Amino acid sequence: MNWLKIYLPTYLLCYFAIAFILPTWRAYRQTGIWPVTFGRSASAHDYLSRLMKWLVSGLFLSTTFYALGDPVYRWLVPVTYLQIKALHITGLVLIHLSLAWIFIAQLQMGNSWRIGIDADHPTTLVTLGLFSISRNPVFLGMIVTAWGLFAILPNALSFFTALGSYWIIQVQIRLEEAFLQQQLGAIYRQYQKKTKRLLL
Repeated sequence: MNWLKIYLPTYLLCYFAIAFILPTWRAYRQTGIWPVTFGRSASAHDYLSRLMKWLVSGLFLSTTFYALGDPVYRWLVPVTYLQIKALHITGLVLIHLSLAWIFIAQLQMGNSWRIGIDADHPTTLVTLGLFSISRNPVFLGMIVTAWGLFAILPNALSFFTALGSYWIIQVQIRLEEAFLQQQLGAIYRQYQKKTKRLLL
């Protein structure tokens, strides 16, 4: 599937533009508040952001090595028995559905969009739309994207990137839950009771 060598890196660039750059710019333009709250401290919150940057780099490295051809891609230890058309198609469907899912969730968040925990500028709790079936639809979309890319390019790096993304996101979710419980109290606890953390 030679077209994937060009398409996948291009898709990732579009993905991060749509999933992160566009909503960040939109929220900043409408509120005047910079929605990226991660810093450089030694806190768990900021440490997770640095880990996530490494995992994002893993996604780009996986697609870049694939684009450079088999001699380079072999450095990532491809799982040859998983290199089948059905998984490729499944992965392609997943990464595109997850991007659409994330885009819709971000539109529904509106000016409540943040990257990280914003203790200085409280936002409205969004519970409608996709947030009525998942408390963290954007995180869910990110997890699905990582595993979708593994299905397309099954190798050691894409596997550990997907697995690492899942666990880091799970920790970030719990940090945000603790913050929201402190800020909103019973309102958030009631939301937790009726809506799943991810989907299942």
